[in-house]
Amino acid sequence: MEQEEVNKKNNFVHLHLHTEFSLLDGAAKIDRVVHRAKELGMPAIAMTDHGNMYGAISFYDKCVEEGVKPIFGCEFYIVDDISNKSARKYAHIILLVKNEIGYKNISKLNSISFLDGYYYKPRIDYDLLEKYSEGLICLSACIVGD
Repeated sequence: MEQEEVNKKNNFVHLHLHTEFSLLDGAAKIDRVVHRAKELGMPAIAMTDHGNMYGAISFYDKCVEEGVKPIFGCEFYIVDDISNKSARKYAHIILLVKNEIGYKNISKLNSISFLDGYYYKPRIDYDLLEKYSEGLICLSACIVGD
């Protein structure tokens, strides 16, 4: 089979992937994951670590090196109201970046989650999500997702 035919068949893209930057949850090393995506002919891969984007630069650099399109994202902890410091019940959502505005918005949400929403975990709420939703794609995440 010709390489072009293989690439057409291998169009699967991971949109929910935790790396070693998903603290206490991820074990996959960025270098190995991106290299493996390249080996499998994946055209792109998303990094959606829990509550942070610490690995974004390493992820981007490795994707560029391997010729795989990076998709920035984050699995956020979301609550009804981040000002409620007694509420420990939260859900998960994944936000993926579509464009430059989306990158700015996900970065803003990530900062707010630590500065204003932190209560055991960095949290956002639905009002913030609505305010900073432009340029983002929202996924339901995992079994704890809304």
